[in-house]
Amino acid sequence: MNRCKLQIFFIVLELFNRIYTMVPSFAFRRLMIAASGSSIASSSCIHRGVRFFGFGRVKVGEHTTINRGCYLDNRGSITIGNNVSIAHDCKIYTAGHDYNDPSFSIVTRDVVVEDYVCLFANVLVMPGVTIGKGAVVFPGSVVTKSVEPFTVAGGNPAAFIKKRSRKLSYTIDYCYHCAL
Repeated sequence: MNRCKLQIFFIVLELFNRIYTMVPSFAFRRLMIAASGSSIASSSCIHRGVRFFGFGRVKVGEHTTINRGCYLDNRGSITIGNNVSIAHDCKIYTAGHDYNDPSFSIVTRDVVVEDYVCLFANVLVMPGVTIGKGAVVFPGSVVTKSVEPFTVAGGNPAAFIKKRSRKLSYTIDYCYHCAL
């Protein structure tokens, strides 16, 4: 992509992110997400103040909440399952630079967050990671490797702490309207 087209892309993306933050209705924000090429279930919500790094390549399942201040680096694919709780200021990255490449090229790797995952505040998820079903990641953790299902992880880098119960039956429903 030449510099002019790339600059136009970034301007349009910035306008999308600013407008998204101003839209007070989850229904209208879902329409914006669909128009951008991504998908979100009607029972799920992405709160205001979430920043997207591109268009498309985000899929969000049923009864999932992504809170304000999160970054969704959708230059690669992000798949988020059902009944997932992503607390404020989490960052999910799918791209980075190959620092050993002489041209410092961009490399993307998809991220998968499976059903019943809980990411507490300020978690960083690095490219190529899968967070297994029912896993919990403690606040401020940096997830550099995939997290096994039904485990609790934390730290920098995030490491196994203990197992979590496999008997999960709750439904996430945190689509509350609030001002930023």
